[in-house]
Amino acid sequence: MAGLILCRSSVLGRIYIDIDSPNYRRTQIAVTEFQSLSPQASPTFGPSLTEKVSKLLNITGFFSPIPTQAFLEKPGGRIDFSNWSAIGAEYLIAGTYVAEGPRFLIEMRLYDVVKGEVIKANRYSGTPVDQTLIARQIARDVLEALSGEGGIFFTSLALVVKKGTGSEIGIVNFDGTDYVEITRTNSITLSPRFSPDGRYLAFMSYKNKNPHLFIYDVKTGSTRLLSSTPGLNLPGSWSPDGKMILATLSVDGNEEIYAIEVATGKRKRLTYNQDIDVSPVFSPDGKSIAFVSDRSGTPQIFIMNSDGTNVRRLTFYGNYNTSPAWSPRGDRILYEGRKEGIFQIFSISPGGGEPLQITNGPEHRSPAWSPDGRFIAATVVEGVKEKITIMNLNGNNQRVLLPGSQPNWSPVQRR
Repeated sequence: MAGLILCRSSVLGRIYIDIDSPNYRRTQIAVTEFQSLSPQASPTFGPSLTEKVSKLLNITGFFSPIPTQAFLEKPGGRIDFSNWSAIGAEYLIAGTYVAEGPRFLIEMRLYDVVKGEVIKANRYSGTPVDQTLIARQIARDVLEALSGEGGIFFTSLALVVKKGTGSEIGIVNFDGTDYVEITRTNSITLSPRFSPDGRYLAFMSYKNKNPHLFIYDVKTGSTRLLSSTPGLNLPGSWSPDGKMILATLSVDGNEEIYAIEVATGKRKRLTYNQDIDVSPVFSPDGKSIAFVSDRSGTPQIFIMNSDGTNVRRLTFYGNYNTSPAWSPRGDRILYEGRKEGIFQIFSISPGGGEPLQITNGPEHRSPAWSPDGRFIAATVVEGVKEKITIMNLNGNNQRVLLPGSQPNWSPVQRR
């Protein structure tokens, strides 16, 4: 990023749209072309920025940008809100930009079309190479102004990508841009897990010929070995404070759940059972752990206290449930469950009860929450092909990110 600057101006506290409502429908929004106010400014900057903002809003599934062909007035003049309400627009984005040397100064205004008033006005500054970042800022600020939260515009996903007979770990922006492969192990590499601050990524790799647990530093690009006990060393999730990693180890001859200190590698065993215990994940408050065990005869989701006490079974529907993922809000747990021979994504309350089926159709596996708890990433399996899809909480608005599996979402990186 080449010196992007954001200057916040008017921000109102009212919530305009409830995107968490189960009956929510896409909000109709018009995004007009950003207008140049200086002759030396590139005439293509405005149209390109407008297109990027419109695309970002659309892929959230919360907005339906109105096609420019439907506009009844050209941008840049006095706004006649009746022209925008006539085409169904509920909100309107308009903006301008000027050139100051190599930098652009951009102003964005978000209007309530019905009331004919400004909801939010912000200014941004950056060079042409910052245009994508500016578009993300604008889209985030629009969503934040209307819903109270800014969404996932500055998040990434880690994923597993097949490489011949092996696999590697990659990181990609939430919109599928800027994919970077971060491992070059020439082996099988699996289970990426972001730390709570997004600085580190835990994963398992056979690069030393054994399934060891490593930690990758996203900032420096360095990798260090955390756990190399005999047998399996598979990461589960980080503790909310980033000091511990839950892992499945088979050092004692059976897959059991351990908590490993990130700084020292010191481990504490949490489960003691002759059956398999795997896939541990902390609750957002760090007080509980969801995990998978076949102690009841088939793989099911269980919950225990963070010290391994008070184990109780959570899932009772279906005979094969695995891969739990705890909502950032703490109110739901995603998992993959086998139904009629095909795995689909379900969610259930941590208190138990009847699960809610989220996906249908082709096989869906390895669910992961977005950090705001409003989106789900999953692996869709069709034959031998695997791809990452992102969807809204009800399973709708699925979009393919790119080929891969085992997605894990980063926290929001504030810009």
